Amino acid sequence: MKTFYQHLMTFRGMKVPDDKCKLAEWVFREHDFPKHSDDYNEISDYLEWNSPFPGALRTFDEVWDLYHNR
Repeated sequence: MKTFYQHLMTFRGMKVPDDKCKLAEWVFREHDFPKHSDDYNEISDYLEWNSPFPGALRTFDEVWDLYHNR
């Protein structure tokens, strides 16, 4: 099973970047992001303290739902 980080990376490199792509690109470059975690609260807390753009938490929730409903 893929980690959340691996799932999020599938949104990188879109020709027309949306918020999922922006989040994936930011996480890719963010060295302290908990890349091996699959704990919703840990990742959500990290993003609350280090939000890269307005709406990033909403985008995270959308990607998290896709991750768990695949």
